[in-house]
Amino acid sequence: MTDTKLDLEIVRFIDAPRAKVWRAWSDPDIIKRWWCPKPWVTEVRAFEFRNGGAFHTFMSGPDGGESDNPGLFLEVVPMERIVWTSMLVAGWRPATPWLGMTGIFILEKEGSGTHYTARCLHKDDADRKKHEDMGFFDGWGIMIQQMEEVAQSLQ
Repeated sequence: MTDTKLDLEIVRFIDAPRAKVWRAWSDPDIIKRWWCPKPWVTEVRAFEFRNGGAFHTFMSGPDGGESDNPGLFLEVVPMERIVWTSMLVAGWRPATPWLGMTGIFILEKEGSGTHYTARCLHKDDADRKKHEDMGFFDGWGIMIQQMEEVAQSLQ
């Protein structure tokens, strides 16, 4: 993880307690509400929120566009850290994703809210550039904003 030139990262303050941000991440019914920029919708096809557990989202847009994203949770540290990859699927089987990446999501308590870091690691500069050109900063930024709104609405 030392070659940060292959990473894309967004760091934000989320105006919601870390427990609510964690809940937004740890419940597949809640993830569907924020996982992709609206008006796209997310179907959660697999969600085993544990180290080595399957994580599979399928996103569809109003224009018929689709994005199938099977993967695996590598690390789940309650209330602190989630690491996910598209390079492996359930049973630790190697995958050949349309875009290979590893996502690292860090939640830290900051006052009454959450210091949130979303970092995406890529295998090479071509994949990093492809992801950035697809709209990484706008798309993931919208997702984080939607997650904040959902987290704020949780009881």
